[in-house]
Amino acid sequence: MAAGARARAVIGSAVRRAIRPAVDWTLPPRCPGCGTVVPSDHSFCLDCWQSLDFLAGPACARCAQPLPLALYDDTECAGCLADPPSFAAARAGVAYGPIARTLALKLKYGRRPGVARTMAGPMRRAGAAWLPGALVVPVPLHRWRLWGRGYNQAALLARAVVRAGTGDLAVDLLVRRRATPLLRGLDPGRRARAVAGAFTVAPAWAGRLRGRRVVLVDDVFTTGATLDACARVLVRAGAERVSVLCWARALR
Repeated sequence: MAAGARARAVIGSAVRRAIRPAVDWTLPPRCPGCGTVVPSDHSFCLDCWQSLDFLAGPACARCAQPLPLALYDDTECAGCLADPPSFAAARAGVAYGPIARTLALKLKYGRRPGVARTMAGPMRRAGAAWLPGALVVPVPLHRWRLWGRGYNQAALLARAVVRAGTGDLAVDLLVRRRATPLLRGLDPGRRARAVAGAFTVAPAWAGRLRGRRVVLVDDVFTTGATLDACARVLVRAGAERVSVLCWARALR
């Protein structure tokens, strides 16, 4: 049976290679930022690539806010020192800007799930040190919003990040037990109150988090209120360490 499965996989791969030139001619790969034809899938044109701000420089070890004067790997910004979030560290692939926003909106509202694989590349590089052996957990949607949208964009990103063979996907670990209002436009205090108590660990995972490292995945890190609420629940459930991995970080 295993030999048959391998044979089917080999045949399928050969068929895909054979028809790929025709597919590329009729439906050429396009830049996910602007739609320009590009050489390969999940790649950007030169202009969009240069417009992306990849966050590889010194930053707050806790919330990923760039800090030009960060002298050590564990340097934290004033906000995190004054009010430490529940997660231990955060990283994002890129800074939130026009192109990063375009991809996030295509994934979230444009019904373009394939964009998740494009976004996962910089995310995987940013979280490379955390992913091996960790539980990769998406921020959950409430069931009403999930039914309306048809998918959870954070779950698509988590699945794409794990596809490279790093981490253990756990899409059902967290549950959003009540709907929360849109946080756009709310100040940090109101955001925190809006998501307080909104998340819980699924009963099937009770007692299974003790000593596990968790990488919490979302599309955009703004104030971190939602991520902090999720991390707090995970830590209380026994997670050894919760790290945050996002596509884009909105910079102060």
